[in-house]
Amino acid sequence: MTSAPAWPTLPLLERHVVTATILRYAKMTRLRCVAKTAQLAVFVVLPAFSTLAGAADKVTFVTDYGLYGRHAYYFVAMEKGYYARENLDIEIVRSQGSANTIKQVANGTAQVGFADAFAVVLGRANDDIPIKLVAMIYPKPPHAVYVLKESGIARPKDFEGKTLADTAFSSVPKLFATYAKAAGIDAGKVKWIAVNSDALPGMLTTRRVDGIGQFTVGEPLLATAAAPKEVRGFLYSDAGLDYYSNGIIASDIMIETNPGLVRRFVAGTLQGLKSAMADPKDKYHREIDVDLAIGETRKVTELAAQPNAALGAIDPGRVQKTIDTVAETFALKKSVSPTDVYALGFLPN
Repeated sequence: MTSAPAWPTLPLLERHVVTATILRYAKMTRLRCVAKTAQLAVFVVLPAFSTLAGAADKVTFVTDYGLYGRHAYYFVAMEKGYYARENLDIEIVRSQGSANTIKQVANGTAQVGFADAFAVVLGRANDDIPIKLVAMIYPKPPHAVYVLKESGIARPKDFEGKTLADTAFSSVPKLFATYAKAAGIDAGKVKWIAVNSDALPGMLTTRRVDGIGQFTVGEPLLATAAAPKEVRGFLYSDAGLDYYSNGIIASDIMIETNPGLVRRFVAGTLQGLKSAMADPKDKYHREIDVDLAIGETRKVTELAAQPNAALGAIDPGRVQKTIDTVAETFALKKSVSPTDVYALGFLPN
């Protein structure tokens, strides 16, 4: 989104020139009534011309982390013209995590972003970051712990006495105590260590740790790295945990001052997601391996599909459950309500 230009736009200049010409002609011919009629016609016709000829709105979109096959549907929306149809010119930039994403959107570095609902709740409660979810892409929990099948870990109880690894900022280990309670295991008997994200697959395949934290959308990449060994995932949702994860976010200011732009971005994105879900073979970014893009898009489909709700829909009751899960897991400086972290009215009609 750009600020208003300092000089009159082309349609406005055209309006002045045409109107002035008409008035001069009217004065010369004393047909002032004709001038008024023609002037009115100019003011009616030129706004329509302005809409048709206007440049697309430039929008910077920031991911949750990096750029992987799980993000392919944004490029599908670009390449198939879904954003262009909404008069949007999209630039996609990488993030270093949802906490970074919400800050970029809040300070205007990006107009919209893709972030974890936990980060939105924590941002509101602890740092007063004015961000809200406007569409839910991962309505099901993607958090999981992956192990090698040969490890002998066959049930959650087997995690006791084992060492697991993830990045320092990942929500997977932070939520593990909540998962452990639901799964009936003693979280105090499980050790977590923090490592760089690039080191995680190697640490698992070489058995330097017994398991690693990972979103389910990352399973295809992990399985490729571990081959010919096989991996097994323990999903937090399998223990009965039910909360929202990643969705499209916008700042309070953007929602209040330019809701139409946000709505158009959501519409283009959901169309791209629908297309990618229908045909996971769609892959439009040169940095994304085709097979990984297909595998990760299928995992996105598992998370995104809502049998009893529209794609992208947000339910206030489940937002509250998400807030409760965050409050149970993290220390919150102040309480937040569902309307503090989400905004309705941005899905296509």
